[in-house]
Formats: sequence, structure tokens, C-alpha cells
Amino acid sequence: MAENPQRLLAAADATESVADPWRVIGDALQVAYRTGNMVTGGRFVARIVEAAEAAGHHPDIDLRYGSVHLTLTTHSAHGLTQADVDLANQIAHIADGMDIDAGGAPPARFDLAIDAVDIEAIRPFWRAVLGYRDEPAQTESDLTDPAGILPPLWFQQMDSARPQRSRMHVDLLLPHDAVQSRMAAALDAGGRLVTDTYAPAWWVLADVEGNEICLCTWQAHDEPD
Repeated sequence: MAENPQRLLAAADATESVADPWRVIGDALQVAYRTGNMVTGGRFVARIVEAAEAAGHHPDIDLRYGSVHLTLTTHSAHGLTQADVDLANQIAHIADGMDIDAGGAPPARFDLAIDAVDIEAIRPFWRAVLGYRDEPAQTESDLTDPAGILPPLWFQQMDSARPQRSRMHVDLLLPHDAVQSRMAAALDAGGRLVTDTYAPAWWVLADVEGNEICLCTWQAHDEPD
């Protein structure tokens, strides 16, 4: 019987079966290729898209001037599957054929972690202020960006509140004409305004346990809203 390509793979199994330079990062496979210029990168991406369409499985692709960054995961399975490994190996083969090397820096992912005593009390605030969505319980993250661009967020249970000021700080850069609606949603979700002294450059908000976030725009703080 043929192996189910949607069967979840352990990270160790994926690591053993995926080609260099792909690496397991959390619940995904990631890689960065150095293309040198956008023309080569565009050709490389076109070949990747062709392979992805044939496989019926698609990576997230970030095309930059001198590099291409790729992420593979099976969203329906909430993790890594054989389909991810198979397509990663195809992409590695395409890169070899085009003499495209791996990038200098290893792949990485930036996550946000928030310690909390009452997770459900602060979850609505962070979902609203970031514009995120809830993730199923079996996934690594609690909240994620629907566009897949901003970092995932997860909550860590605490037994008691910290006596000192929160040591986590987040800056979220937004279009200047979108910050007011995002701030209103965050306040409606239980947040509070800490200060608008620096507006419209940034506003400081906090959830009910005092964890802070700055909503930032390109505007200088002495300009009118």
C-alpha cells in the first residue's frame, strides 16, 4: 500500500529524509537559497511553482533581490508530512540543477511568547490587536497571522503574576490609516491605553495583565493624527 503523503512526520524523521540545505524549524521545513539577483530568483521560483502545481502541494515563497526563502508545512495536518519532504527534495534538486547555493545564514522563525496567569483573559486582546486567528490545540502556536507573515504567538501558563514589570515588549508597525481601527479593536477586547504621548509615531497599549505592545506608524510624534 502506498504511503499516505498527509501522514504526520516526526521532526527526526523529516530531518533524516529531507535533502540539504532544508531544515526542520518548529512545525515546518525552511530553507534560504542565495540567487544573487532577482532574475535568477524569478526563474528559480517559476520552476518551484511548476513542481508545486504538479505535486498539488505549495510552499510559502519569499522572493528577494538576492535570495529566495521557502517554508513548507501541511496546514490541514497541522504539521510536517511526507508531502512536505517530497516537495522539499524536488526543490533541492531544482536548485542543484540551476547551481543555486544555500544562503549563508540558517533558517529561523521569530515567535512571541507571553507568560500569563489567566490565558483566556488576555487571548482576545492579542487576537484583536495583532489581527490574528486562533489555532487548534494540537498546534505549536496559540495565535497566528492569517497572511503567514507576522510571527506566531503562544501563551505560557504561570502559577502567579510577576511582581515586576513585564519584560516582554512588542512593536507592531501598521499603516498610518489603519492604526486607529486596530487600537479600537484591542481596547474593545479588554486592553487599555498606557500612553499616547508619542502618537502618532506610536501608542502603548497593554492587556489586563500589563503585557505591552506599541502600535507604530511612520509618522513623527509631533505630527497631527
